[in-house]
Amino acid sequence: MIFRRVWLSAGALGLALSCLPCVAASAAPVPSGPGWSLQRDADAVRDAGVTGVEVRLDTPGGTVTARSGVGDSATGRPVPVDGHLRLGSTTKTFVATVVLQLVGERRISLDQRVEDLLPGVVSGAGNDGRTITVRDLLRHTSGLPEYVSDVLPEPTARAYFANRWRTYRPEDLVRLAMRHAPAFPAGTRWAYSNTNYLLAAMIVERVTGRTWEQQVHDRILRPLGLRGTDTPGTDPFLPYPHAANYQQFTVNGPMVDTTIPYRPFDSGADGSMTGTARDLNRFFAALASGRLLKPAELAAMRTTVAMPDDSGHPKGTRDGLGLFFNPLSCGGGYLGHGGNGFGYDVQAATTMDGRRTISVAAHSRSADPGTSARQEAAVRDLIDHALCQPA
Repeated sequence: MIFRRVWLSAGALGLALSCLPCVAASAAPVPSGPGWSLQRDADAVRDAGVTGVEVRLDTPGGTVTARSGVGDSATGRPVPVDGHLRLGSTTKTFVATVVLQLVGERRISLDQRVEDLLPGVVSGAGNDGRTITVRDLLRHTSGLPEYVSDVLPEPTARAYFANRWRTYRPEDLVRLAMRHAPAFPAGTRWAYSNTNYLLAAMIVERVTGRTWEQQVHDRILRPLGLRGTDTPGTDPFLPYPHAANYQQFTVNGPMVDTTIPYRPFDSGADGSMTGTARDLNRFFAALASGRLLKPAELAAMRTTVAMPDDSGHPKGTRDGLGLFFNPLSCGGGYLGHGGNGFGYDVQAATTMDGRRTISVAAHSRSADPGTSARQEAAVRDLIDHALCQPA
């Protein structure tokens, strides 16, 4: 039961929609294969039932953007150009980058045990910080239990409205997770757990004396000029302009406006950041091209492990340190990370050299597993087509 994590999370949770076309906005044209169109692929995502879609592709040849559907189903206003987005678990890539910068500064080691950095924090119900490394946290091989089911017993509209304003400290969420037994011994398997990144952020603060939010601003956002990206914490309001997000909680049920996030799991280092497609592309391009990490740490980030068939990710996806590798139909693959929550799904991707980057934002999610799977497949196809075009 995980939001804002993986391609199939919406369908797995039983967590879609009618739309109108919008005008595509483009800067300089980029080379493309015969008959290929970013706008047509964005429309295909809309036709799969997403209320509003925003796409931005940056290449050495220029920028192309596409919008489809509506940004507000009540008024019919269009999806804004470069609107503000909830990044969800894409936040994890920013946090992992900070941790790896600290590794490069020899202030942390990837093989350092969590117990040495956070004494007594990871314990209880069989959880043991003495067996878990920083590397295990960043690539989800820790076996640590997930806290989400403790703060969201059931993904219903009633639970959303009853609890969306509630907040927890990261330490409290970790304590909730520690009441459950680990999924497996550290380092032996892979399983996604948001608890990992709460702990990674706590390590950042313990080592530097500054919060992960401060470190992200100082080390990434300011140097790259990402003025549209923020770490809002418990502030639930997106800056304007932005599209509304809609969640369908039951099959054939109404679309519920969930633009206000579910703060119990949308306020921390595992998924709280907001930003724009422009900024996301700049961040992932800088990361992949080596502007943010030294060669050794970038190589460590890109060293991946296999994921189980039931991980919810497409076949061939592998997990690195805050970064996933996904195969391309034209050969090779791309790096990226997605994020989703009630009513939104954001996917950011870049070629291995950072020369082509794309961000896709879908502003609604379906309760029907079949519809959800079609929407996710349409987004995957869009990314694949965009990154497989000739340079």
